[in-house]
Amino acid sequence: MATSGQRLLGIKQYAQANAHLAKGFGTPLAVMAILAMVILPIPPLVLDILFSFSISLSLLVMLVAVYTKRPLDFASFPTVLLIATVLRLSLNIASTRVVLLEGHNGPGAAGAVIEAFGSVVIGGNYAVGLVVFAILVIINFVVITKGAGRISEVSARFTLDAMPGKQMAIDADLNAGLINQEEAKARRSDVTREADFYGSMDGASKFVKGDAIAGILILFINIVGGLVIGMVQHDLGFSQAIEVYTLLTIGDGLVAQIPSLLLSVATAIIITRENDTKDMGEQVVFQLIDNPRVLVISSAVLFAMGIVPGMPHFAFLSMAAIIAGAAYWKLRKDGTGAGELVDGELPDDAPKQPKELSWDDVRQVDTIGLEVGYRLIPLVDKAQGGELLARIKGIRKKLSQEFGFLVPAVHIRDNLDLGPNDYRITLMGVTMGEAEIRHDWEMAIDPGQVFGELEGEKTKDPAFGLDAIWIRPEQREHAQTLGYTVVDAATVVATHLSQIVTNHAAQLLGHEEAQELLDRLAKTHPKLVEGLVPDILSLGTFVKVLQNLLDEGIAIRDIRTIVQTLVEYGGRSQDPEVLTAAVRISLRRLIVQDITGGQQELPVITLAPELEQMLHKSLQMAGNDGQAQQGAGIEPGLAERLQQSMRDAHQQQEMNGEPSVLLTSGLLRGTMARFARHAADGMRVLSYQEIPDDKQIRIVSSIGGQQAVGG
Repeated sequence: MATSGQRLLGIKQYAQANAHLAKGFGTPLAVMAILAMVILPIPPLVLDILFSFSISLSLLVMLVAVYTKRPLDFASFPTVLLIATVLRLSLNIASTRVVLLEGHNGPGAAGAVIEAFGSVVIGGNYAVGLVVFAILVIINFVVITKGAGRISEVSARFTLDAMPGKQMAIDADLNAGLINQEEAKARRSDVTREADFYGSMDGASKFVKGDAIAGILILFINIVGGLVIGMVQHDLGFSQAIEVYTLLTIGDGLVAQIPSLLLSVATAIIITRENDTKDMGEQVVFQLIDNPRVLVISSAVLFAMGIVPGMPHFAFLSMAAIIAGAAYWKLRKDGTGAGELVDGELPDDAPKQPKELSWDDVRQVDTIGLEVGYRLIPLVDKAQGGELLARIKGIRKKLSQEFGFLVPAVHIRDNLDLGPNDYRITLMGVTMGEAEIRHDWEMAIDPGQVFGELEGEKTKDPAFGLDAIWIRPEQREHAQTLGYTVVDAATVVATHLSQIVTNHAAQLLGHEEAQELLDRLAKTHPKLVEGLVPDILSLGTFVKVLQNLLDEGIAIRDIRTIVQTLVEYGGRSQDPEVLTAAVRISLRRLIVQDITGGQQELPVITLAPELEQMLHKSLQMAGNDGQAQQGAGIEPGLAERLQQSMRDAHQQQEMNGEPSVLLTSGLLRGTMARFARHAADGMRVLSYQEIPDDKQIRIVSSIGGQQAVGG
């Protein structure tokens, strides 16, 4: 059997489920009840209750609009306005049915509320009632509703136009450190809600306008219909019929127009409110009496009007005295409140001394930065469907896995100094790349062989400098059939960023990242790590070795092999170049695999024997002279011819679709790698010791020889 605690828990869960079910059916049932009044006959007593509820609801809505701090705090107002309007129109239909069916029985046949408005409010005079009703309709339709509708249209348009600027201001405050991520998220949500609210209010104002027009039409239809029914069906005289049915119709119309007027006023109040967290009553009063000069002049004008013969002296002079008293109170408050000190403390509204500068005010440069012009904000804004953030996250993950260390986050910000369609990529605050793109167009890149021309704006691919054309999205399929590679703007920026980060990976690795690599390795190989830093090598030397490897395009994923090699050779030499060469030999299988992709044969370019001997002698002479930079002893003319030959050999390998690898001695490898970096970007330079024993080589050409070897 279940325990009492289990039974109580089950009852509680059952009650919660029923409450949730009731919440779900509340609004549909209310709407169905309103629509039922259109079809089913309503007794006069129920009509009285519903009319009272309609007036109460309208009054409640108007008071909420007055005391709401901000328009967004009453964001459900358009929906409430729609429901209240439908309720009032349904009551009009129900009351019209009762008036036309039972009106011949007397003023009380349609209920006490309609009778009261038809007799007490307008004194039982249908002519007066028509005039009062017409004035109410004019005030509601011509003045309040028309003005509120115009303000709704302008507010909606201006709010939508201001959204990009508000988003940029939020991003600027976030980048400046004035707000955190949570505050920025809340402010972005407010901007979106504000646009939705004013857009809804633009449509909701049409409900009020339509309601006012419906009230006029319903009045005339009821008067004509009641006159015909009274005279034809109930044998009433013309004067008796028009008096009875006109009084009931005007009473019915007044009962409907007063809630309509209240809702129109509430709509106008909501629309004309400032989007600020202040009480409207306090704000209006404060702004009216804030300037005592205005109060003094107003009091003087009223006093002058009050002493003119024939004017109502009491009314004007009493108002002049009241306003003069308000001016005196304001002047006295301003005079005594300012400048008083209590125990040497400044008042709350006194200007505060500027905060003393600290290290927190010194802004550090971003490791990786991306700055965009204001038209490119949709690329980085998730709310506007921007995909660039997800692309950048994917690039960071991919490059981190390839390099072997965590690539720092990319700091994105808007920059008004840039062109609207420009972006800039920075590393350590230094500009590494910038370009102009079209965020709503796509780039068709010419891979080298296309079969036709495209209409568009010619440009260059910012990542690799290839010829390209900006085209409309609808031209994508046509461009692809012509052989173009088509990518969107977000892919263009992401590819450019990936290329820059790849080329400068060594700059992204510092002491913190190197220490993190050692700490992670120490969890699995503690004995290997504990003897390296600082006993064998300093952390700075270890960082320099890793940077040298990354600078030459070698991943540091195999950190265990790297550390083992440094532990073995660190006692013999502290030179980072020597240690890097030793590590490269240990990583030779990984290096060659990255080049060949697992192929057994490695095509290589070699140096002619006579050229290699000449370079050896030049470097030895430079070393004997104490020149520090490798390659400094090579004659300039020879260096230029060597670079051109390397460039030609590299291009030939690319045309053949094979990797470009220069094979040379260990003494020349570093110098040739530097030459290749400037002359043939993408050529890999290996030493003889870096070729694995199980790998076969095939010489495809020889630099400095009389002719190519192999081919």
